[in-house]
Amino acid sequence: MTAQIEPDKLGDSDNIVYSLKEVATLEGHSDRVWAVAWNPVQRVIASCSADKTVRMWSYNRSGGREDNGEDGSSKAVEFLPATEITTGHRKTVRSIAWSPSGKNLATASFDSSVSVWERLEGDEEEGESLGEWECVSTLEGHDSECKSVAYSNDGGLIASCSRDKSVWIWEVQPEGDFECLSVLMHHTQDVKCVAWHPREELLASASLVTRVLPLRLSSRLCIRRS
Repeated sequence: MTAQIEPDKLGDSDNIVYSLKEVATLEGHSDRVWAVAWNPVQRVIASCSADKTVRMWSYNRSGGREDNGEDGSSKAVEFLPATEITTGHRKTVRSIAWSPSGKNLATASFDSSVSVWERLEGDEEEGESLGEWECVSTLEGHDSECKSVAYSNDGGLIASCSRDKSVWIWEVQPEGDFECLSVLMHHTQDVKCVAWHPREELLASASLVTRVLPLRLSSRLCIRRS
């Protein structure tokens, strides 16, 4: 399901009440959907599933306009199937993350690997279809299920985490290569999620033991526990 925020009541600016309105239900996966991610550049949303695929939808507002209607409500949003990636992962695709450029997509799977995808060169025609995508690199090293993957704010780093209690930091190299910069073992239980700071080289990881560990990349040490 996708939703948009609209003003429920118009009046004094301090008294506007907002509500969420469902605008679409995106169907196509044949098993549980685990995660969704908006492309930061294009009008695209991607989803991943236990069916081992990634699906993408393009979207537009009715009439191709961004402004609201005369009654203050938002224009209708139309979603169209754009492409499907048969990832080749052997198990559930648990997490996805777009690079800041919107040109690459990382997938993290319960098969303990992370794959990085990009659109095939020359397959970038305008329109509903997003063409074919190819796997440019497979990042391996985790001993158990990968639970989350995230790009840094400049797109130069990828973080992944796993049931094996570790967080791996990968540096993007030329020609689609990746180098492992560090393996962080600060958690004592399953690591569920990683998230980069939107402007700084700070990474937070969350674990089953009700703990969040913010990490500063320059030292690769835990700087605070809460």
